[in-house]
Amino acid sequence: MSQLTIVILGAGAWGTALATLAKDKGHRVRVWSRQEGALHTMLDDADIVVSAVSMKGVRAVAEQVQQVTIAPHTVFVTATKGLAATGSHETTPLLPSQIWQVALPSHPVVVLSGPNLSQEIQQGLPAATVVASQQLAAAETVQAALSSNSFRIYTNADGLGVELGGTLKNVIAIAVGACDGLHLGTNAKAALVTRGLAEIIRVGTYWGAKPETFYGLSGLGDLLATCNSALSRNYQVGYGLAQGQSLVEVLAQLKGTAEGVNTTQVLTILAEQQNIAVPISHQVDRLLQGDITPQAAVEALMLRNYKPETH
Repeated sequence: MSQLTIVILGAGAWGTALATLAKDKGHRVRVWSRQEGALHTMLDDADIVVSAVSMKGVRAVAEQVQQVTIAPHTVFVTATKGLAATGSHETTPLLPSQIWQVALPSHPVVVLSGPNLSQEIQQGLPAATVVASQQLAAAETVQAALSSNSFRIYTNADGLGVELGGTLKNVIAIAVGACDGLHLGTNAKAALVTRGLAEIIRVGTYWGAKPETFYGLSGLGDLLATCNSALSRNYQVGYGLAQGQSLVEVLAQLKGTAEGVNTTQVLTILAEQQNIAVPISHQVDRLLQGDITPQAAVEALMLRNYKPETH
């Protein structure tokens, strides 16, 4: 593939890892952080712009980009996993891709999500991910630009499912971290991951995603990665809470943002409004709010009414 100009918005661990992948492919790479200031020179003649900013910064950065003159061919990629705070209207954008598409309606927006722990990618360890968009050509452009012998990229047309898979699994990762922190064993962990996936699929399909998407890399794959590695910040949150630390103490020790904390709050509000059963997410929310202990959360899940596995 010919050399492209790729701009990475966000200089955290994930943005840095993506910049490394792009540089290793021989592309011209520019990395922007919010401390850098002006964006207009960064975006000149950009072929691909990748947003790797934290969820709380997406809307503000998108508004800044909106003020810049951008080449018509530029493809935007969102690599953020989170939900925005709920708005007063049902059409308020909640997902990063929705925020970017509203800001840049004439440009294709591609979702990048998968089991991608940034520290492993920086080490050059093999990984795979998904790029998703209804505009297949845009997804294929990103696939060709960033794929390598150590980073395999698949395409998918279900952008909503890919984005939700990577976002909602963070809530389950907090629960699994707490499970491990309590030393509840492999059986409990397996049950929690399995029922957590069912919960993700229930929410995702209600919101319009394809159920089969959640069995792929951005759903099950990402869930397995974040629920089995201490490198996952969301896992670390649950583990720390189970060890008796406060949420403030846990977050102060993290290097980066645990997006699952905010996602849990937004998800449980929406699920209650839409009457979607999210028992695990509900207990995680109570745990994060300090309304329940990790032990009591486990007991609440174990004592739920009997029911078939599938219904």
